[in-house]
Parts: sequence; structure tokens; C-alpha cells
Amino acid sequence: MTEQSPWPDLEGIAYGGDYNPEQWPREVWREDVALMRESGVNLVSVGIFSWALVETAEGVFDWSWLDELLDLLHANGVAVDLGTPTASPPAWFFATYPEARVISRDGTVMGFGARGMASHSSPAYRAAIVRYADALAARYAEHPAVVLWHVHNEYGVPVGEDYSPQSVAAFREWLADRYGDLDGLNRAWGTAFWGQHYTDWSHVGAPAAAPSTVNPAQRLDFQRFTDHQLRACFILERDAIRAHASQPVTTNFMANQSLTTDLWAWGREVDIVSDDHYLWAADEQAEIGLAIAADLSRSVGGGKPWILMEHSTSAVNWQPRNTAKRPGEMARNSLAHLARGADAILFFQWRASRSGAEKFHSAMLPHGGTSSRGWKEVVDLGAKLGRLGELRGSRVRSEVAVLWDFESFWAQDLEWRPSDDLSHAERIRAYYERLWLDGVTVDFALPGHDLSGYKLVVAPAQYLLSAADAENLTRYVEGGGTLLVSYFSGVVDETDSVHEGGYLAPLRTALGVRVEEFLPLREHQTGQVAFGEQRITGDVWQEHLVLEGAEVVGRYLEGPATDEESDAAAITRHRHGAGTGWYVSTRLDVAALRPVIDAVYADAGLAPSGRAEGLEVVTRHGADADYVVAINHRDEPAAIDVTGVDLLTGASADGAYTVPAGAVAVLRTGTDRA
Repeated sequence: MTEQSPWPDLEGIAYGGDYNPEQWPREVWREDVALMRESGVNLVSVGIFSWALVETAEGVFDWSWLDELLDLLHANGVAVDLGTPTASPPAWFFATYPEARVISRDGTVMGFGARGMASHSSPAYRAAIVRYADALAARYAEHPAVVLWHVHNEYGVPVGEDYSPQSVAAFREWLADRYGDLDGLNRAWGTAFWGQHYTDWSHVGAPAAAPSTVNPAQRLDFQRFTDHQLRACFILERDAIRAHASQPVTTNFMANQSLTTDLWAWGREVDIVSDDHYLWAADEQAEIGLAIAADLSRSVGGGKPWILMEHSTSAVNWQPRNTAKRPGEMARNSLAHLARGADAILFFQWRASRSGAEKFHSAMLPHGGTSSRGWKEVVDLGAKLGRLGELRGSRVRSEVAVLWDFESFWAQDLEWRPSDDLSHAERIRAYYERLWLDGVTVDFALPGHDLSGYKLVVAPAQYLLSAADAENLTRYVEGGGTLLVSYFSGVVDETDSVHEGGYLAPLRTALGVRVEEFLPLREHQTGQVAFGEQRITGDVWQEHLVLEGAEVVGRYLEGPATDEESDAAAITRHRHGAGTGWYVSTRLDVAALRPVIDAVYADAGLAPSGRAEGLEVVTRHGADADYVVAINHRDEPAAIDVTGVDLLTGASADGAYTVPAGAVAVLRTGTDRA
């Protein structure tokens, strides 16, 4: 069913961005709201970095300018996402509480003048953020402009881990709660290695820089602790707001662009998921990275509609080469997020800043003003979104899940792994891109989730896998699911200890194979694999596989795996219960994956539609209609087979429908629920 809107006082799709009027004189405010009306803006985020201008001294608040601003926005039909500016405490705070500054792993004390530089474990910081959130909500909970609360900004960016004394003390408390006693801690961390055994809690510290590699289990737990502390700060502010206000509370994630926070845990704490996404200029197919971020945002929110809280109209300012977006690219980006479940399209920021670190960052109202191409595209996008209000609340459905596990990523990224070429990000992108090219829309999931609704589950990089999660995956296969697992998976448990029984041990039943030895390849070395009648090329990695019921469907023709007294098995398939488990023990690029995943689709009962090259097609399902969003990333027209009405042009489609070069079509079709 269509979800109730998280902002009932707004009509249609929310459109706008971060608004920082404190950087401008009052006469500019009037100009801003007039231009917001012209461009279709109906929601702006306010107050995200204004702590010093509201709480001018400890406990002393000046609300006058914020009162005036909210009244002005409301009078002009613009709703407010009201922020707590706790990502950037004022100078007076650090002067009063210098112990609240973050200390880096190498012992550097972080100075003032940036953002995100307060210790998440500081009692003074925690008291200050609760005081501010409480005062803000008490004043504006009933203000008619406020439809959403925005806590902090991009938790864990740019600073996540904190090695200050108060953080170390909090880490000990967290460990005591997790393990109960030092015996439990010593077992979990394997402290018999290198003589690290602990006999007193006061001896347990954070994994600061050391002469050699620090205990990986300790580092993994410190990352978990960091995530917990950041989330605890959010919960403190959220609950302070909820004591006064009924509007939903969110904070802006960074989906696949930051791994500091476990968004599955965070998704359970926010009322609605919101995400910031910025194209990576070096990625020549950045639309695929965008799709990953959008699908992940939707997934961590349980499939509900979500908010694109920030993206850019054109170039950003913090990458090595900040390329401008081409004509039409901003609209394609925006509508791609909409296609994948976003009910709000917002930008950073409304008006380009003249000073500060982000003065070269693009904005809805650029330095070039209202005569610029950028502004004209902003107005055009507002008009397009105004025609798409009926999509609000509709949902995306998927038959395929890709496993995305932050804790596994944290563990895999630690030092001294078998090869520097191992990359969970690269493997997920490769498998996701193969699915994207095949026209398959996916959800992301954890290995412990209920996966029974999916025909296919793909595990591109599940290095860390608990026994319980492995049992869940095995039951999924037994029940009729198809599981596709890539190499270097099922290696360690939740303490980063190799599983008893060796590599891949917890998935042996589901996959019918075990890994006897890793066989990393040298740099630039490749190895041919015979897969049916085809020859495909792998690189980076091979493994010595021992069959335990699986059939070999791909054999190594060259490389170290052919030196073993084995079947030179590279790719295996295993029937278990009513389902099938596949294992791929080498790195295949997107093209080489095609024949393999075609065979996997057949096992899963999937018939991917495919698509014209560069044509992205996603369907949102509503209560009364479905909506096919077709995004043409090419410089020439592309055709889609669909029957319906294009909400952007009013044109009817009955069969083949042409999407012009660089354009987007949003077609209302009949439901598939007769």
C-alpha cells in the first residue's frame, strides 16, 4: 500500500535544500523566498550550522533571527526541516571545555574551525547537545513551518573515532557491558597472541597507533564502539526533541560513501531515512554508484519512502577534480533517486556561499545568478517534480538481494589481509553493476535478515559471517532460494577469528565446498577459467577448493589453483534442499560475470528484462497505479516497451516508447494486482 506521507502538510514530492540565511543580510532573505516560489521549492533545511548564532554563550539563547526566518518561510509556503547544529559547536564551547576535543589515533588533538570535531564521549558535549535540542524543540514544536527535525549532520564525517581519555574510559565500559568480565574479553580478542592478556580493566585502552599491527579484534570492537557512541548522541537529541514535538526526526546518512556508521542499526532509530549522495567525479558511470546509494537508503529504511537530503546541482568542491554536471544530468540524478524510492529531492545548498570552505560548491542559486543554466535547470526540475506528486508513498519491489554488512567491511579493511587487492567495495560494485546492466532492481540486506521473499541472494564480500547468520543463509537455500557467494567470504566470525573448520566452514552445507588454501595472484597476473563452452578471465585471487557435494561448473586453466592435486575447481554449484548454492573463487569483472550470472538467474527462476545500453528503468508500485521511470543516460534516443501515460509530457505510450537522449520519462501504468 501507499505509505502515509511523513510530511502531511506538504503536497507532492518535497523539493528544496539546505538554507543558510545567516550568511546573508535581511534583504537577501526576501529575494530568496521569492525565488523559492518561482522554482517550486517547498521544503528547506535550516539551522544546521548555526549553534554559535543562537546559543551565544552557555545557556544564553537568541532566537530573534530564527523566529523571523521561520515566519518568513511559512508566509511564503515553504516548510522547514529544522536542524540541531551539533556537528559544529561554538568557539566558546571549546574554550570552556577543551577536554571535549577529539584526539586522533596518532595522538593529535583536533583544533577548532572545522566541523564534527567534538568527542562523542564527552559529558560536556552530551549535556550541551541535549540542552540545545531541548530548547529548540520547546520553542518551535508548534511552529506551523516545522514539518521535520534534522539532528546533527553526517555523523562520523569527517571524524568518527576519538582516542581522548573520556573515549577510552567509555570504551572500557562498553567492553565490560559486551563481554561481562576480562576472561570474556581475552577470549574474544585472542589476547594469548603476542602476550596481550589483560588482568586489569584499567590496562585496556583504545587501539591507538603502535609500532606494528594492533590486535584486529580490538580495532573491530573500537569501530563498533564508535558507531554506538555516535548513535547514542543522536538518540539523546532525538529524545529531547520528542519530549516536545510530534514531527518525525531524522539525520542525514551517507549511504555507500561513508562506512563509519552501521546504517542498519541507525535505520531503526530514525523516523524516516534521509541520505546525502554526491557523484564521484572519477567514476565514468557514476549513475551506478548513485543507484547503489539510493537502493541502500531504501533498504536500511525497510523499503519505505525516504529523503534525498543532499546532492549537488553541479560540481562539489572537495574531490581531486570537481567536474561540472552536463546539461540535464542534475535532473537525471534527481529522478533516479526518485525512481528508487525517494519522496524528497533536496540539495546542498540553496544559495552558493561567497566565503568559507565550500564557496566553490554548486548550489540551486549559483554564483552566476538567475541567468545561469544551473538556475534554469533548477526551475525546470521543480516543474517536473510538481507533476509527479502522485508517486509519493509508492514503493519499489525487488526479487534479488545483495548482502551489505558494515561490520564485515570494517573487519576486512584492517591490516595484514592476504592481498592488498581484496576490496569489498570493488566486489559489490562489480556484482551490482552486472545486475544493473541486466535490468535487475535489488534490495540490500544483512545475512541475518529474513531473505525468504527473494529469489536470489548475492554475497559479493561477506568476509565476516557469524555461525547464526550462516545458518540463516543455509536455511534460505534449503527453502528454495538461490545463493551466489564470492571469494574471501565466510572466513572469520564476529571476533575476527577464523572459523573452526577453516575458511568457508559455516557455508559448507549450503555450498557443498570448502576452501583449503587461499591462492592470491601476483599483481597483473590473470587466470583463464573454462565455463561451459566459454573462456572467461579472472584475476587477483584463486583458491584451492575441496568438493563436498558440489559440482564443478568452472575450472581453472592456468594459475596456482591448477598446481594442486584437485579438480582445479573455480566455480561450483550445489543443490541443497530445494535451492542452490553457487560459489565463485576468483575475481571476475562485470563482463566475465555475465555467463555465470545468467546460469544463476536460470536456477533462481529469474528472467531479467535487460535494456538498451545506458537506459535505466525502475518501477515504483502504488495502491492505484504503477510508475515506470526510464532514465536515458546516453546521447541518443532509447526505446522502452511500456503502455501508459508519461506524467512529464502528457504523451501516451502503447508499446514502444522513445525516451530522448539524456531525458527521463515517468509513465503511469496499470497495476499488476488485478
